[in-house]
Amino acid sequence: MNTGNAKLKWFTGGLLFAALWASASAATKIGLLVAQPLVIASVRFGMAAVIMLLVAHLLMRQKLPSGKQWQQIAIYGLLNITIYLGLYVVAMKTVSAGIGSLSTAINPVFMSVMSVFFLNKKLTATIILALLICSAGVVCAAWPLFGEAYVTPEGLVILFVSMLSYSIAAIYFSSKKWDGLHLFTINGWQTLLGGIFLLPVTLFYYQPDLNHFNQSFWQSVAWLAIPVSIVAVQIWLWLLKTDAVRAGLWLFLCPVFGFAYASWLLKEPLGIYTIIGVVLVLVGLLLSRFDAKKKAVNG
Repeated sequence: MNTGNAKLKWFTGGLLFAALWASASAATKIGLLVAQPLVIASVRFGMAAVIMLLVAHLLMRQKLPSGKQWQQIAIYGLLNITIYLGLYVVAMKTVSAGIGSLSTAINPVFMSVMSVFFLNKKLTATIILALLICSAGVVCAAWPLFGEAYVTPEGLVILFVSMLSYSIAAIYFSSKKWDGLHLFTINGWQTLLGGIFLLPVTLFYYQPDLNHFNQSFWQSVAWLAIPVSIVAVQIWLWLLKTDAVRAGLWLFLCPVFGFAYASWLLKEPLGIYTIIGVVLVLVGLLLSRFDAKKKAVNG
């Protein structure tokens, strides 16, 4: 019975994570109809940070970061929030929701490549092949959208740069000692500091006439802040803690959910290029997970 409950919990958690994580692209696109990208990002980060810090320090009574931990959190926030999510929301202005979700799913492959430079890991032929296949899949899915104003080359480049920053941030986080600091505390403060770092850029480019703080804006921001930034991230961390190798398999569902949301909510076109692109990304992810599992078995 316990085994059955554990399996059900794992399945439910993984499915919920994929559904919520993949919704970020569509929610962002909806927000972009009424506001500037960095305005959406800054409000999202502020809302998510306040909620997480209230939970961490008032409800859970967790300790504050101290000493060198502040520096680590600041660097992590700069890479993971300011640069990664800041560039991501800018890219989404000229990239379809489906492509945004598809590209996000290949982050683990980028992390494997970045670990070669930052953690002196061995770059295997399997990972190189996985990266090439995943990248080809994203380009394939985006190809017919270039002429229909759904995707621009500039947006795609910004999206890839944002993924590189995310990969570096993840590697940085895993390489540092946090001395028992609670994940809610780390996430809350890195989100707040990352948002503060982004604020000067947001204010510099702010144009009042382009921002309408209506129902669509607040629904978009609230969804990105709570179900995505808080709930999905916490589920992901639980999945990683439970079984890091199997956790990555749930990323396979993200492109499927992502294109479903894009088609349903935003009426983005789906075609043979989309299907081929998704299949290529899934094959690349499968190769990367096979490589990770092989390394785990071999120690």
